[in-house]
Amino acid sequence: MEDVKPAPMSNTTIMDDANPVQTSLAPDTSLEPVTSTELVATSADPSATTEQTIITTNAEGKKVKKIIRRKRRPARPQVDPATIKPQEVAQTGNIYNVWYNKWSGGDREDKYLSKTKAQGRCNIAKDSGYTKADKTPGSYFCLFFARGVCPKGVDCEYLHRLPSVTDLFPSNVDCFGRDKHADYRDDMGGVGTFSRQNRTLYIGRIHPTDDIEEVVSRHMQEWGEIERTRVLTARGVAFVTYMNEANAQFAREAIAHQSFDNEEILNARWATQDPNPQAAKREARRIEEQAAEAIRKALPAAYVAELEGRDPESKKRRKVEGSFGLQGYEAPDDVWYAKEKSEWEASKQIDSDDLAQRKMIEGGGAGQPPQHMVSAQQDAQQAGNGILSGSTLAALKGFRASSSNKRSAPVAGPLVDYGSDSD
Repeated sequence: MEDVKPAPMSNTTIMDDANPVQTSLAPDTSLEPVTSTELVATSADPSATTEQTIITTNAEGKKVKKIIRRKRRPARPQVDPATIKPQEVAQTGNIYNVWYNKWSGGDREDKYLSKTKAQGRCNIAKDSGYTKADKTPGSYFCLFFARGVCPKGVDCEYLHRLPSVTDLFPSNVDCFGRDKHADYRDDMGGVGTFSRQNRTLYIGRIHPTDDIEEVVSRHMQEWGEIERTRVLTARGVAFVTYMNEANAQFAREAIAHQSFDNEEILNARWATQDPNPQAAKREARRIEEQAAEAIRKALPAAYVAELEGRDPESKKRRKVEGSFGLQGYEAPDDVWYAKEKSEWEASKQIDSDDLAQRKMIEGGGAGQPPQHMVSAQQDAQQAGNGILSGSTLAALKGFRASSSNKRSAPVAGPLVDYGSDSD
C-alpha cells in the first residue's frame, strides 16, 4: 500500500472488473495503535453502499483513515414469471378428499419415493443482492429466494441474502416470518418448534460414494458457517450443524428436494435432540458465545478493544481525557462511557448527513440543502453567538408570548347588584 499523507478530504475512484470503488482519504484523530478493517453499512441507505474503513500508518508516522465505499449490486430475478406453472398433483386414487387434500381409494403412496425434484436452486454468489427490504429494519428473508424461484428480484419485499449473527427474530417465528408450533411434525419437517433452538439438519437419501463427506461439506457450506458434520456412509445420511439457527432454517428450505453431485432427491428434515449431556453443555456455551459476538458487532471497535484489554493506550487516554481539564479528577465509569457514546452517535450522525448531502448533489439538488441540516446550522450559529442555543431561546420566547397573552377572565357578578353594605 502506497504512503498517504494526511490532507483534506479527497476522493479517488478505482475501476474494478465488477464494480467501481470510491475511496476517501482523511486524517484520523483517534489514537488506536493497531490497524483495523471493518465493513460498516451506511445508516442513511444500507441497501445502496457499504463502507470499508482501514486505519494505516504512513511514512511520517501519522495515522490516516482510508474509507472505501462499494456499491452493492441489486438482486436479480431467479426465474422468469412467464415460465412459472402451477404444480399439478398426481392422481393416486379414485376419490379426492378436499378436507385432507389427498386422494383416497387407490394404492398406498410412498411419500418419499413420490418426491419430485425442485424446480429451481438458489445460487448465493449470483442471486444475492439488495432489495426493498434492506431499507426496512427487521425484515424477513424471502422463502422463494431460498428455493431459487423468486421472480421479483430487486423489487422483492423480503431479503435476498444469507442470514448473519446480527439477524435476530422472535422465538415463535423462523427467519422467513412463518409461525412455529409447539412441537415438531411426525416426519420432523415443516417450520419446527419454538420450544428449543435446533441448528442440526438431517439430510437423507444421499448417494453413497467414497468422498461423501467432502460432497456434503462442499454443498452445505454454501448456506452458512458449519460447526460440525457427521456422515453415516453406509446409510447415505448426514447430520449438519450450523453455527446459527437462522442459517439452518435457510439451508433446510434451500436443499430440500435438491441433489448433490448425483441425481438423487434429498430429504431434508430437522434432527432430533441429542441425548448426550455433553451436547447440552456445548449448546449452552455456544449460545453465550453467539450473544457475545452479536454485542461485539453492535458496539464500536474501539469500545470493544478497551473492554477486552486489547488497547494498551486506552488507560492512558482515559487518564488524560477523563480529567476534563481538572487536575487530579478522574471521571467515573458511567460518565466516561456516556461521553464515548455521545461522541459515537455524533460521528454516526455526521456520516449520515455527509451521505445525504452527497446523494443530493448527485441527484441535482446542490442548491437546496436538507431542512434538518439547515436547522442544525442555524442552531449552531446562534449557539456560537450566545450562551443559550437557538432552540432554547425559541422555547423561552414562546413561553413569554403565551404568558403575556393569557389574561385572567373577569368574574361573573351576581344577578342583582347587591353589596354587603346595602340595605
